[in-house]
Amino acid sequence: MTIQKNISLTSFNTFGLQATAKEFTTIQSIEDAQALLTSDIFKNQPVLILGGGSNILLTKNFDGLVVKVEIKGKEVIHNDDENVLLKVGAGENWHELVMYCVDKNLGGIENLSLIPGTMGAAPMQNIGAYGVEIKDVVESVEAIEISTGKVKTFSNADCNFGYRESIFKQEAKNKFFISSVTLRLSKKNHRFNCSYGAVNETMTTLGYDTPSVRAISEAVIHIRRSKLPDPSVIGNAGSFFKNPTIDADAYALLKKTYPDIPGYIAGNAMFKVPAAWLIEKCGWKGKRFDNIGVHQHQALVLVNYGGGDGKKIWQLAMDIQASVKEKFNITLHPEVNVIE
Repeated sequence: MTIQKNISLTSFNTFGLQATAKEFTTIQSIEDAQALLTSDIFKNQPVLILGGGSNILLTKNFDGLVVKVEIKGKEVIHNDDENVLLKVGAGENWHELVMYCVDKNLGGIENLSLIPGTMGAAPMQNIGAYGVEIKDVVESVEAIEISTGKVKTFSNADCNFGYRESIFKQEAKNKFFISSVTLRLSKKNHRFNCSYGAVNETMTTLGYDTPSVRAISEAVIHIRRSKLPDPSVIGNAGSFFKNPTIDADAYALLKKTYPDIPGYIAGNAMFKVPAAWLIEKCGWKGKRFDNIGVHQHQALVLVNYGGGDGKKIWQLAMDIQASVKEKFNITLHPEVNVIE
């Protein structure tokens, strides 16, 4: 294990923000992780565990150890007529994994195409898009307990999945880091989810008559590329805020003032309101402040046009949050992890 000093993190976060780690290392195996956990260099300073860096906002240099998880590998651990259980290392690139599954016609994660990041971050955030969340296919999560170095397996139920939430962001935050995830993927009789957004229409435009793993994946990729900035071109971390959920009475009251406010039934007499709509109605869409701003095509995405400052992006996020609260009495919560 090599410990590097004063390493730039610019290439390790999709915002492309300039920040430096006092110390930096990578781990390629559970054994690497266990060795690191027992070392003084890990125990005696702040630690930031990084996957693909696609869901973080760095607001300053990190005065501690940054650990880049690069545990790779894909292994079929069960295979029957209906399903495959695929164990995937936490360091595997998420979109490359989706393409691997599409090529093998394994259903379950095709709606999650083109989401940046790694396998390890997917269950932590319970990533989701176009009517599907990773919780729908997670069989189990293998994680290393930081205090002991022991490997623990979390069942789907153990993960306490919620909207962009899991046990790894709540009770188990900073107590474990994920080493691998086992997914249950469909070989046949897969129930396709293509009614959300413009997926159906886009499949037709692309020449597909019926849903398939590949058809849905290609439709989602087409939609995402048309709406969202490529982090390799414009620095961003995807959706900055979660879509808020409000009760039915609050939604009905807002509907009187804003008849066009969209909302989706979220169960228990609750409605989910698109954060992008709220932000756009507050006038933020397309606003630019020097080298940072709100994306012109998607109000939910904050961007770094180059040379941006993480503190200023965070201040912009708080200003947006305050204006939505003032106008709609709804509090937006960040989906991005802010490192202050």
